Amino acid sequence: MSSSFALFGLVAASALLLIPSGCGKPAAGEPSAVVERVTAGKLPRKALKLYTAQAGRIEAFEETPLHAKLPAYVKNVLVDIGDPVVKDQALVELSIPEMEDELEQKEALVAQAEAEVRLAKAAVGAATAAVATAKSKVSQAEAGVIRADGEYDRWKAESDRITELAADGSLTQKKADETASQLRAAEAARTEAAAAVDAAKAAIEQSERNVDKAIADQGAAEARVRVAKANLAHLKTMIGYTTIKAPYDGVVSARLVDTGDFVQPASGAGARPLIKVAQTKKVRIFVEVPEEEAALVDGGEKGDPASVEVQALGGRQFDANVTRTSWTLSSTNHALRAEIDIDNPQGALRPGMYAEVTILLDQRSDALVLPVAALVREGRETYCFCVESGKSQRRRIEVGLRSGDVLEVVSGIGDGDTVVLDRAEYLKPGQPVEALAPEKK
Repeated sequence: MSSSFALFGLVAASALLLIPSGCGKPAAGEPSAVVERVTAGKLPRKALKLYTAQAGRIEAFEETPLHAKLPAYVKNVLVDIGDPVVKDQALVELSIPEMEDELEQKEALVAQAEAEVRLAKAAVGAATAAVATAKSKVSQAEAGVIRADGEYDRWKAESDRITELAADGSLTQKKADETASQLRAAEAARTEAAAAVDAAKAAIEQSERNVDKAIADQGAAEARVRVAKANLAHLKTMIGYTTIKAPYDGVVSARLVDTGDFVQPASGAGARPLIKVAQTKKVRIFVEVPEEEAALVDGGEKGDPASVEVQALGGRQFDANVTRTSWTLSSTNHALRAEIDIDNPQGALRPGMYAEVTILLDQRSDALVLPVAALVREGRETYCFCVESGKSQRRRIEVGLRSGDVLEVVSGIGDGDTVVLDRAEYLKPGQPVEALAPEKK
């Protein structure tokens, strides 16, 4: 009995020595003594591309509702929905009878004003001729003054001579009186000639004032012509609004009036468009990009490449670039509106169609990539495990672009490091590991 109990005690003691302390688990913070088999290897380099795929809708590049500018009746509707139109093509003709009557009146007023200008010009010519006539009369009057002065001088000298002869009795007093009378007549003629000169000069002044008045009348008449023509041009412009024209090449997308309808201008209470025209030689694709990707979308001359797939066209794809973005996010869905312009010369893309839009947000040509399963996150820090001398070593890393199940490694590890590629979250720093090469696919 004593030997049996001694043997049992020896076996039990040996068993207790084989049981590790702590119920078989390593103390907290200590690496496990068990060798962990892990998949590990060098990280590859590859081109990395980040896409966003969103639903898009196709709209006309422009769609313009055309309104009447004046109250009018619809005279003719020259097109219908689906009709192709060219810029400035007449689409709808309106009728305003009172304006047509007013047009005749305005044209008559222009003709009347132009006739008044012709009369005013003739009056200027007549007044100018009258000035020339008055000036010639001044010359004649001045010549008469010279003649009168000559006659006066002659009779003055003769009177003096006769007076002397009569005084010494050589001639009779009667002869002296006759000579004195001739002298007075010559003096009166000289006075009359001087008065004629003054009258002719006054006539010049009057004629020149008449010229000034005639010129002023001509200016007023020409101003009336300009006013009449401006009124006529304004009326013609307003009448021009009775023909509704296409603002650009496009397609009639809606016809909203019929012949005989009474239409109101756009500002009126009963206003409605007469017709709508859509520009479809180029279309816009509208895409709503979620907030988390919005900052990566670039538009403009170097906009992000995009692919537009249209299911209604059998999955046909169109390559383009993001043309513009709203820059601000919508307050309703917190998404960024991106627009893609696509030329549509054959009209294959129709407004209202849906499309699947894929936008290339970012890319790297030679990125060091790490599987997502190799990451360990603690708060805002990111780690991975490398295999060094048969043990796991934790490395803090910085990651960048993510595409699918891989991420770009920006810093922390390099091409020569052997990195644990899967289930890294179960490892502890310093834990013994056996690195197994990843399975080839």
